[in-house]
Amino acid sequence: MSKVLMQGNEACVRGALRAGMNFFAGYPITPSTEIAELSASFLPKVGGKFIQMEDEIGGIACAIGASVAGSKAMTATSGPGFSLKQENLGYACLAEIPLVVVDVQRAGPSTGMPTSPSQGDVMMARWGTHGDHPIIVMSPSSVKETYELTIRCFNLAEKYRTPVILLTDEIIGHLREGVEIDDENIEIINRPVPEVIKAKDAPYKLKEGELVPRMAAFGQGQRYNITGLTHNEEGFPTNSHEIADKLIRRLMQKIEANYEDIVEYEMLDCEDAEVVLLCYGGTYRSCLEVQKQMRQENKKVGIFRPISIWPFPEKELLALCKKCKEILVVEHNYGQLVLEVERIVKDCNVSFLGKVDGGVITPSEIKEKMEEIYG
Repeated sequence: MSKVLMQGNEACVRGALRAGMNFFAGYPITPSTEIAELSASFLPKVGGKFIQMEDEIGGIACAIGASVAGSKAMTATSGPGFSLKQENLGYACLAEIPLVVVDVQRAGPSTGMPTSPSQGDVMMARWGTHGDHPIIVMSPSSVKETYELTIRCFNLAEKYRTPVILLTDEIIGHLREGVEIDDENIEIINRPVPEVIKAKDAPYKLKEGELVPRMAAFGQGQRYNITGLTHNEEGFPTNSHEIADKLIRRLMQKIEANYEDIVEYEMLDCEDAEVVLLCYGGTYRSCLEVQKQMRQENKKVGIFRPISIWPFPEKELLALCKKCKEILVVEHNYGQLVLEVERIVKDCNVSFLGKVDGGVITPSEIKEKMEEIYG
């Protein structure tokens, strides 16, 4: 066990290295630039590779290629760069290529306010690339959690052969905290590969009872094709409606069928809560302060924090809303995750507090809204 002072973006890089990242490709963009800088510094020391590409499109494309060749690869960006990565993100979803994409959110749209906090990419993280596709998105609320969730993102990407997004924000990315790191009991997962590599084995053929195909790295002897087109078990394009339906449903089901393994959340004092603050990422700190103040005033306030934004912890929120009177969603945007909450919640009222001026949502602003709710 060691305790070190770390920035959120540094914790991301250190977590990635602990998970086995040996390749990073990207393009510097505020407020994620430290991730690229530190990857460039640390990777050569462990035999890894860092490449600064000409743009964000090239960054994710290069990371995809490295992953296909067997590397644990990551790319990082923010705002406009995340927009540029979306087409290749969809490619990785369909081709089932493990990949970690970090988005340190900033105020937008367009160039927006590069150094200001925001949580405006929540829906883009889920639906930014076109078509029906699987996605896993994790959102840390501390420097330590950034370290831990980066490792988890790599594990999930490898286990389910899919891109996983670490959706952090400027607040957490640039926050510095003392972090206790315990590397003794960390689980590291590697992608499923064939027990015996044979040249003519179909790379997307499934073993009985499995939803994730085993595929050898390029160059290890198995011959296969990778395409962004809907493909058959051999990896070649097909216009078969039957094969297309089977493929897309399997891609979705490998995430949906593993809800219990993937979904992560935190509940604080929700057992007797009348009002629940629902928050994530950088908004958690302000909500936590208000929750403590309200409890001291004998007001039964709890916190529900989704850590996995997608898949959203729907079952747990559904059970919670049957016990409380109101859920206040607090997020740094005009209203994004609140739409998912409103879709799920049927048994209590849902209210919203957002901010889009580039400033931080303060405890006093949340307290004022809570006092309105309590009347």
